[in-house]
Amino acid sequence: MGHDDSDRVSDGGTRAIDGAETLERVRAWALELGFSQIGVAGVDLHEAEPGLRAWLDAGFHGDMAYMAAHGMRRARPAELVPGTVRVITARMDYLPRATPPTWQDDEWRRASRPGEAVVSVYARGRDYHKVLRRRLQQLADRLAAVVGPFGHRVFTDSAPVLEVELAQRSGIGWRGKHTLTLSREAGSTFFVGEIFVDLALPLTEPVSAHCGSCSACIDTCPTRAIVAPYRLDARRCISYLTIEHDGSIPIEWRAAIGNRVFGCDDCQLACPWNKYAQRAALADFDARAVWSGPQLLALWRWDEPQFLQRAEGSALRRVGYSRWRRNLAVALGNALRATGDAAVEQALRAALPGADALVREHIEWALAQGHAAP
Repeated sequence: MGHDDSDRVSDGGTRAIDGAETLERVRAWALELGFSQIGVAGVDLHEAEPGLRAWLDAGFHGDMAYMAAHGMRRARPAELVPGTVRVITARMDYLPRATPPTWQDDEWRRASRPGEAVVSVYARGRDYHKVLRRRLQQLADRLAAVVGPFGHRVFTDSAPVLEVELAQRSGIGWRGKHTLTLSREAGSTFFVGEIFVDLALPLTEPVSAHCGSCSACIDTCPTRAIVAPYRLDARRCISYLTIEHDGSIPIEWRAAIGNRVFGCDDCQLACPWNKYAQRAALADFDARAVWSGPQLLALWRWDEPQFLQRAEGSALRRVGYSRWRRNLAVALGNALRATGDAAVEQALRAALPGADALVREHIEWALAQGHAAP
């Protein structure tokens, strides 16, 4: 079946390509590479600029200075990569392939066991940055083999890109009240990556929002970081505090962190749409054995070489050993307060002499929690 002239687009002005047919090819290749969905967004995001500016002005980005440094370029793809006329968006599901239907309840139970460490589900396998970036580039290479060389750049949570906005405009999903992208078919347990291109591919339709009056994510957040629907104060978010933040964790949030040592999934666990969460197509996101019910005291005994070896190729590597110990100390303090376990207190005291200043402060706080133990 042929296409009319509206389907033929310019590839930078050198020749015409069949836009609709090219997009279908991209979708087929993407499925082969482990992606679940492909969309195409335009580059006019000016309507998102006031919200971005207000978020930055409120200081909600915390000490993620790179977000403020790029300013409005985050909402201007054609400024970030000159020549860009479209953004190909790609969804990749990350729930480990063996995840049972009861996974949300299972994760709540995991979080309720003081002596067990909780690592966010997305981080239990291979670092998604590596997986998506490589496969997005492979997708771009396949496209180039058909249409010829074209201007493009691949992004995976690695540059000043309004990923949720682009995902929303291209039909991947809508912005949930927790600020993550939500899909009726896949919940929110997926990564999004982009290819900025100078090909005027046909745009894909956005989908309507389906949060309605639900406030489960807002009500569940342990630190009330979702300060209003669609507005997150990162400075209060446990994911930010345990991953992005490189200093002392504010005392007022330490108890709420509980046993979460890397990230937090609570807003996703509470979301009704995640009953439709999809399992990953790739083995890369299968949970490593070490994250199957890890005990805090066992993790606390890791020295730096052990941490680096066991975190090799995973997202955990990015926090480094000192922040890892900082997070564990907070979780151990919460466990000590909940259980009064003498072994926890002994392990904390034994680590004091060799601790750096950051970790020492959190160990001292953790030991003080023993006075509040039942």
